[in-house]
Amino acid sequence: MKVAVYYRNDDIRIEERPIPSISDHEILVKMKACGICGTDVMEWYRVKKAPRVLGHEMTGEILDIGKNVEGFQKGDRVFVSHHVPCYTCHHCLQGDYTACELLHIGNYDPGGFSEFIRIPEANVRHGTFLLPTGLSFEDGTMIEPLACAVAGQNLLGLKEGQTVLIIGSGVSGILHIQLSKMKGAKVIATDINEYRMDKAMDFGADRVIEAGKYSLNVLKNINDDRPADAVIVCSAAKQAIDHALASIGRKGKILFFAVPETDISIPALSFWRDEITVLFSYGAAPGDLEKAMELIDSRMIDIRKMITQRVPLSSIMHGFQLVSEAKESLKVVVVPDKEG
Repeated sequence: MKVAVYYRNDDIRIEERPIPSISDHEILVKMKACGICGTDVMEWYRVKKAPRVLGHEMTGEILDIGKNVEGFQKGDRVFVSHHVPCYTCHHCLQGDYTACELLHIGNYDPGGFSEFIRIPEANVRHGTFLLPTGLSFEDGTMIEPLACAVAGQNLLGLKEGQTVLIIGSGVSGILHIQLSKMKGAKVIATDINEYRMDKAMDFGADRVIEAGKYSLNVLKNINDDRPADAVIVCSAAKQAIDHALASIGRKGKILFFAVPETDISIPALSFWRDEITVLFSYGAAPGDLEKAMELIDSRMIDIRKMITQRVPLSSIMHGFQLVSEAKESLKVVVVPDKEG
């Protein structure tokens, strides 16, 4: 089978490997679509574990099934989560599923950018979901990104009437725009890219500001002379961190949804006086995935217009280039090569 092996962003090699064999408790999935995540192109982060097969936003068709697997059959259309909790450790028993060690170290084999994927027993039990009839395989690649945004919003606890500043209007920023509007918040978004600024408006932002022209005064001028009640950082750039720290109001919350490129220096005195909360969000629990499927299936969150490009597995490096350049693209999805 073909696999796309990541060495670095400009070196992804199509290699041949045997199709994985499965145990009695596992399933074999034929990949039908797999999204390229923004974290996939964070070379400084990914290259440490290279070479490896990436891809964790995967949907496919069950090709083979272990004899002890229940609830699935050959031919089922599924979304599979790469990260699942154990449900038995201290963190899981407290309901803190994304702190579970299994969730952090588990994965499927070899990765979503592969023609066939072996799904381990834990992922079959807790991370494999039948796709609703109305969702295409490509639609399903947005379940995991949306679930992560749902998890982050649960931490943030936005309230109706609050103003949220969303820094970065890529895929995660636009998902947060839509979720924030669902909660009745006023949304102000920023980006450096005109294409993404336009997309932010298309997906419901009340105001969009070019990041290079952004300042606290600009925010106050369009927000009744107030800073933001909440800030969601969907960009790894240092400028994004600086804008977030400068823009939050008293009792406000900052959610670092993207992975910052540098360590963060907190202005402790002012944050203590103003009781600012700083949050980080990693991954999604199975309940978040189920909620994301409901939101997509009910059309409460529009994900279809977010999928802007599709590339065959053998041309995956072009897809990585599109995501890395972040010009006129949102979600780039890898699909199988055409047969024959």
